[in-house]
Amino acid sequence: MAQDFPRGTAAEIPVTSNGEIDDQVEHSYNLDLKRSIPAGLGLSQTQITAHGFDSSKEGIIEAGPFQDRQITQQKSGPVVLSEEPRSTAIEKFELVRRWSLNTYKCTRQILSEKLGRGSRTVDLELEAQIEVLRDNKKKYENVLKLAQTLSAQLYQMVQTQRQMGDAFADLSLKSLELHEEFGYNAETQKLIAKNGETLLGAINFFISGVNTLVNKTIEDTLVTVKQYETARIEYDAYRTDLEELNLGPRDATTMPKIEQSQQLFQAHKEKYDKMRSDVSIKLKFLEENKVKVLHNQLVLFHNAISAYFAGNQKQLEQTLKMFHVKLKTPGVDAPSWLEEQ
Repeated sequence: MAQDFPRGTAAEIPVTSNGEIDDQVEHSYNLDLKRSIPAGLGLSQTQITAHGFDSSKEGIIEAGPFQDRQITQQKSGPVVLSEEPRSTAIEKFELVRRWSLNTYKCTRQILSEKLGRGSRTVDLELEAQIEVLRDNKKKYENVLKLAQTLSAQLYQMVQTQRQMGDAFADLSLKSLELHEEFGYNAETQKLIAKNGETLLGAINFFISGVNTLVNKTIEDTLVTVKQYETARIEYDAYRTDLEELNLGPRDATTMPKIEQSQQLFQAHKEKYDKMRSDVSIKLKFLEENKVKVLHNQLVLFHNAISAYFAGNQKQLEQTLKMFHVKLKTPGVDAPSWLEEQ
C-alpha cells in the first residue's frame, strides 16, 4: 500500500495552462512564506531571485540584516601573504631567539661563577684600577656631601650676621649713649657677612667642580666599565660553550654546531678586546683630568678658607680673582634673556 507523504506548500501551487502561477494562489504562498520566516527578519530584508530552467545561472537567495548588503562569492584558492610582512616577522623572531639564547648563556655563566664552578677571564691590572676608581668615587661623594652641608650652614650664618649688622645699625641711631659701640659692631658684622659671601662663592665653586667630576666624568667612565663587564661575561659564556663542544664527539651532526660556536666566540672576543681597550683609555684620561681639576679646586678651597678665618679680606678677594670665580651681587637678580643678547 502506497504511503502518503506530507506535501510542502510549494507542491500545492497550481499553474495555469500556459505555465504561469495563479495570482490568488501566489498570494496564499506569500502568506505561508511569511509564517515560515523567523521573527525579526521581514520580507523587505529578504531577496529571492529565481531564474527559469533555461537560464544558465543558478538561483540566488540573499538574506541579511540590511537591504543593500551583498554577499559576493570568492573564488577558492590558496591565500598568499605578502613577502614584506613575512620577512619582518621572521627577523623579529630571530632577534628574540638570539636575545633569549644570549641571556640564557650569560645567566648560566654568572651562576657558575658565583657557585665557584665556572672560570672567568681576569685582567688583574685593569680590575685593580676599576676597584680604585669605585672606591675614590665613594670618597669624593662624601667630600661633596660635607661641602654642601658646610655651604648651607655658612649661608645661614651669613644671613644671621647680616641681620645682626642691621639691628646694631638701627640701635646705634636710637641709643645715643651707645652710638659708637653699636656702630662698631654693626660695621664688623657687615664686613664679616661680606667676607662670608665671598667664601660662600668659593665653596660653591668647589662644589660645582667636584660634582662635575663625580657625577659626570667618573660616572661616564663607570658606564663604560659596566659595558666592559657585560662583554666579559658574554665572552666567557661563549668560550665555555665552545670548550664543552670541543670535548664532545666530532661527527657530521656536531661539526656545524662547533663551527657556529667558534664564529660566535670570535665575535664576542673582538667585542671584549675592544671594550677592554676603551676602558683603559678612559681610565687614563680620567686620571689626568681628575688631577688637574682637583688640584685647582683644592688650592682654591684652602686659600679661601685660610684668608677668611685670618680676616684677610684682600687675600680672599685675590684668591677668587685668581681662579676666575664670579660672585653674585646680593639683591641683584640674574640678567634677563634680552640683556644677555
